[in-house]
Amino acid sequence: MAKGFLRAVYVLSRVMQVVAGVALCFMMTLTTCDVILRAFGRPIIGTYEMVSFSGGVVIGFSVPIASWVRGQIFVDFFYQKFPKAAQNLLHVCTRSLGIALFFFAAINLCRMATDMYRSGEVSLTLQYPSTLSPTDRFCLFCSVPGVDHRFIQNCGRPI
Repeated sequence: MAKGFLRAVYVLSRVMQVVAGVALCFMMTLTTCDVILRAFGRPIIGTYEMVSFSGGVVIGFSVPIASWVRGQIFVDFFYQKFPKAAQNLLHVCTRSLGIALFFFAAINLCRMATDMYRSGEVSLTLQYPSTLSPTDRFCLFCSVPGVDHRFIQNCGRPI
């Protein structure tokens, strides 16, 4: 069952990676077109808002796969100076803290999106609902188990 769950998390993370890549390409294209059109006195209205919303999508959707492949900076070289038992304890503690951090960040961002939705807050130029950006944080919430799949697979066993 754990393998099926981890496979689903991995597939979801890969799909989110593709969405993040498409959003990043959209941001680059939009910014380039806006700069060129500004030279002719015809800027694209709402570029700043679209780029900021897309930035939220890029960041929120790229975190799960980066966590899966351990693409962040980590201090495993620091662990190597300790005995194996201390290494295991540090591994469990840091991974547990990482999972807790992602969980609480996702919960709070979902609360923020709900508050923005209830208040009817919209962006200034395009009048998009401001919850478009925080809603991608739901995927951050879904990716909590994928923070470190090795941690889930090896829970209680030496690393």
